[in-house]
Amino acid sequence: MSKPSIALVTAVAARHLDEDLPPLESALRNAGAKVTVAEWDRPHDWSRSDIALLRSTWDYTQRLPEVFAWAGKVAGETTLLNPLPVVQWNSDKHYLRDLADKGVPTVPSSFIEPGENAHLRIADLLSDPAVNEFVVKPAVGAGSRDAQRFGREEQEDAARHASNMLTEKRSVLLQPYLGKVDEHGETALMYFQGEFSHAIRKGPLLKRKEGPTTELFAKEAITARVPDAAELGVAARALLALPFETPLYARVDLIRDQQGDPVVLELELIEPSLFFPFSAGSAEGFAAAVMKRATV
Repeated sequence: MSKPSIALVTAVAARHLDEDLPPLESALRNAGAKVTVAEWDRPHDWSRSDIALLRSTWDYTQRLPEVFAWAGKVAGETTLLNPLPVVQWNSDKHYLRDLADKGVPTVPSSFIEPGENAHLRIADLLSDPAVNEFVVKPAVGAGSRDAQRFGREEQEDAARHASNMLTEKRSVLLQPYLGKVDEHGETALMYFQGEFSHAIRKGPLLKRKEGPTTELFAKEAITARVPDAAELGVAARALLALPFETPLYARVDLIRDQQGDPVVLELELIEPSLFFPFSAGSAEGFAAAVMKRATV
């Protein structure tokens, strides 16, 4: 049997920032694959690979139409993982509504659409006296780009930030800031072919009166951690609620609500960091899942 050929897909700006690439490339080679690392927007013959594996296309939110066109083309030439329908659904945080509608505990989320009044929608959010701080971020975004945290007294600044995005025809996501994240941080749970692999803790990212990051992603404080039964339960419910079959890889990001219960902050199915350096054997576990898909 010939060796399966795997293309690890990155971006020019991300190739040397992705700490997962070296261990994954090594694990795949050790598992018997032929591996190339290729930028999505550079010339490449994708048909020569059995799988094009999305890894660090971290500029996709800024170039979404281009990425969709590229992904559609590549999907016609080889097996794109995760597949294009997954990429399209997960690229827009309106998917949080889908999860909530299916009973998955999520951070309360509302959206301001282009043409709507940001001041009125923020006032609606703050009509709840329990909301003292809140987050304004783009519905299509990653790495905390353009995400900002505001206090109740900063409504004008928040509306200005939201209006700037609306002027660019970008939908805006409003969420209450759940203060327990300052104590517990975020928990990110990694799944390969629906099976739990490992988890990490991320420290709180958003600080008051701090402008949005200008980098591909905001710097994070990462530590390994063991999730509890409640976190594993919520993550499993989120994956069961997906409108397609179990994807090859998934990362479920959770925080705690005001009662201390875990809720979904984000579901990462396109190009998430999988934090291999924080869990021995995780790169090999992911490589095994990729190899299984390559030989189906």
